[in-house]
Order: sequence, then C-alpha cells, then structure tokens
Amino acid sequence: MAGFLDRAKEQAQRGLTQGKQKLDEVQAQRAGGDLLKRLGAAYYAERRGSGSPEATQQALQALESHIATHGDAFLRS
Repeated sequence: MAGFLDRAKEQAQRGLTQGKQKLDEVQAQRAGGDLLKRLGAAYYAERRGSGSPEATQQALQALESHIATHGDAFLRS
C-alpha cells in the first residue's frame, strides 16, 4: 500500500510541476504580447507626432529584454 501511495504522490507532484511550467509559459506569452502591443502603440504615437522616439526606444528595449529572458515563441502564436 505504501508503494502505491508513493507512486501516486510522485505522479501528483509531476502533474503540479508540469501545470506550473505551462502556466509560466502562458503568462510569459501574454506579457510578450502586451509588450509588443505597447511597442506598436509607441511607434504609432511617434509617427503621428504625439509620441517620442524615447518612448518607442524604451518599449523596444523592454520587448528585447523579455525576448532574451523568455524567447520569442509568442511572436509565432
């Protein structure tokens, strides 16, 4: 009986770990999408004359930092 409980506990732990990894992945993709949207808005505002090159550069740097940390998979979704 103890062996069964140990295996069940291990499987449950693996499931929790996989679920957390998937959640982290989804959150990173969502954050990447938000940063990409912010870059687009900053660029659009700059082109229309109501934004600044500095705001566009900051948004680009934030996006590049996110890509360096989490990869660019969100660009393909």
